[in-house]
Amino acid sequence: MKSRFFSKMTVTVPAFVLGLSLVACAPSASQLQKVMEDNPDVLFSVIKKHPDKFLAVVNEAAQAARAKEEGSFREEETKKREEEFANPKKPVITDDRAFKGGKDAKVLVVEYSDYQCPFCKRGHETMKQVLKEYGDKVKVVFKNMPIERIHPNAMIGSQYYEAAALQDIEKANKLHDAIFDDQNAFSAEGEAFVKKAAKKLGLDMAKMAKDINSEAVKSRISADQKEGESFGFNGTPGYLVNGVSLKGAYPYEEFKSIIDRHLKK
Repeated sequence: MKSRFFSKMTVTVPAFVLGLSLVACAPSASQLQKVMEDNPDVLFSVIKKHPDKFLAVVNEAAQAARAKEEGSFREEETKKREEEFANPKKPVITDDRAFKGGKDAKVLVVEYSDYQCPFCKRGHETMKQVLKEYGDKVKVVFKNMPIERIHPNAMIGSQYYEAAALQDIEKANKLHDAIFDDQNAFSAEGEAFVKKAAKKLGLDMAKMAKDINSEAVKSRISADQKEGESFGFNGTPGYLVNGVSLKGAYPYEEFKSIIDRHLKK
């Protein structure tokens, strides 16, 4: 004859769970897995009964996994960064290249970027902050990495920028800023936007029309793209800070830590 206790349990607990409790103090992991696989409704029933607790556990596990992944990523990034401090990457910078900041600055920041990329616009704002903070202590050189398959206007932006640099570096830098500062209009209007901005800056538009399709401009953009790819920049933006790479639109603090370390040498 069944006791009152077991009589109650048989009403509320499936027979397979009761049977499991009779053969061991606690089911093994493999036993529990088999139970859940054979009777998934049990798990669903528990989740429905305690949804808040279930979500809390899932969120906690997800956060722990994310923290572990971020920790591993940061550890790997730190290791690579130290290697690059010891053996920096060496971009080619010619004397006729447009730049911002100090011509003979101790710290060179090379920016591989796409005029239509929203992350590159964020990077552009960061470069403004870097130049505001460090002035002539840094030299910032923009290199072209237009990704035409997703940003159809990016190439024309690069062509106009490099063509402007053949006339006047200061005006080229202002054109560069005009494109990024009003990126939405540039994305919508394309060449018409750049033409209007170039004309407003007083650039020679007849020469501009000739130079944007010149071999000098096209070869420079192509060389920039190849160099960026050779340094492992498969997306935009990418940066070299005295040869130490940053892949992506990193916050100002990341640039500051690298720049300050170089300036202290």
